[in-house]
Amino acid sequence: MELQRSWVLAGLAIVVVLLTGGWQLRAAEPGKAATPEKPVAAVIDASKCAGLQQAFDAVPAGGGLVKLPPGRFEITEPLVLSRGETRVVGCGVATCIVNGNREGKPALIVQAPQRDKHPKARLWRVQLADFRICGDPQAVDGKSTEPKSGDGVLARGIDEIYLHGMSIDHCGGHGVNLEHCYEDPRLADSIFTYNARAGVNLLECHDIIVSANHFEENQDALCCTDSFNLTMTGNNLDDHRRHGVVIENTYGSVVSGNMIEECEGIAIILDRDCYGITLCSNVLADNFGGGIDLRDAHGCAVSANTFTIDWVRGLIVGPASGRITVTGNNFSDSYRGDDSRRKGKQNLATGVLLDGTRDVVLSGNQFSGLDGPAVEARGDCRRLAVTGNICVGVSRSTSGKQAALDLAGAKDSVVQNNITAPGDEPVVPNVTKEETKK
Repeated sequence: MELQRSWVLAGLAIVVVLLTGGWQLRAAEPGKAATPEKPVAAVIDASKCAGLQQAFDAVPAGGGLVKLPPGRFEITEPLVLSRGETRVVGCGVATCIVNGNREGKPALIVQAPQRDKHPKARLWRVQLADFRICGDPQAVDGKSTEPKSGDGVLARGIDEIYLHGMSIDHCGGHGVNLEHCYEDPRLADSIFTYNARAGVNLLECHDIIVSANHFEENQDALCCTDSFNLTMTGNNLDDHRRHGVVIENTYGSVVSGNMIEECEGIAIILDRDCYGITLCSNVLADNFGGGIDLRDAHGCAVSANTFTIDWVRGLIVGPASGRITVTGNNFSDSYRGDDSRRKGKQNLATGVLLDGTRDVVLSGNQFSGLDGPAVEARGDCRRLAVTGNICVGVSRSTSGKQAALDLAGAKDSVVQNNITAPGDEPVVPNVTKEETKK
């Protein structure tokens, strides 16, 4: 009987050990190192801390959730978040961090604690959601100011960073500056306004999502440099003091379904060895420097975009670009049918300039009501295929004297099966840029 009872007790002991964590049994085996305990995450209520920095410092090695209360939090030195696996969430725009720094320093720095000494140090998975960062204590709603602060958010070496529901405005630097955030950065459903530099700046990032955001009156809306696989879709860009989207030395990307209006400069620029990029289904309206400028781009497609009243040129393909497909786009002025156009505003619509480029397909596009020709080739253009386009009421500034498809100097090219017709509506005099703004 005693022997049977011993066996039962031994069996129960084994079951208890297995249920409470078999790793403890393995850790006790002779000659093997003990398994370290997993870091524990925590919930930090910033309203119970002496300040926001104390709340960020309280995040343990295992990360956690930092809850920001409503209120106006004025700072003069950057807040620093140096833990991965962490989410910081506020109470919408009722939580407002105001950066009063006048030395160009950011409001919030997110980086590994050893990043300054070890540039390759990285963190994984930081999320910022539902609060506002304002870079100017004297900010005025709906107007640009002259802030002395730096970036709203400066993130360095953060993989899988995620911003959602953020409002970042009136910063003296970029609204959001992601440096070397290589793996899968995501920016969604946020608003970036009145920042002295770009609303969003991306440097050496990879597999990027920028979707459903608002950009208003920054210097540029978005700059993407030395990066890979940008997906920029469904954003609204308005009134930028320079350009809309500037992409440089970036490969394999798509800019699609965006509304880009009234940039002082150009709506979209591809420069410095861009390739494998598709620009499609965007509306590019009333941009004073032009619609799309392919300065240094190869193997790219420009399709199904609407170029409405874009000054200078709707599309430029420059001498450092080639192997471009342009199809299914609409280049037009403000004609609304029944001889009706907008009045009292600039009506200057433009077409395509091929400037010393080569290997370009331009097919199936609509050109109507343009101030100049539908397509013009300059310089040493070669191997152009311009087919199946419709040109109606173009070259209006010369009363039709300039050819709708002015490609006389292009070599080894095909221009055929295009339809050209005069417009059936009266010419409305253009007004000046200054009058347009009034």
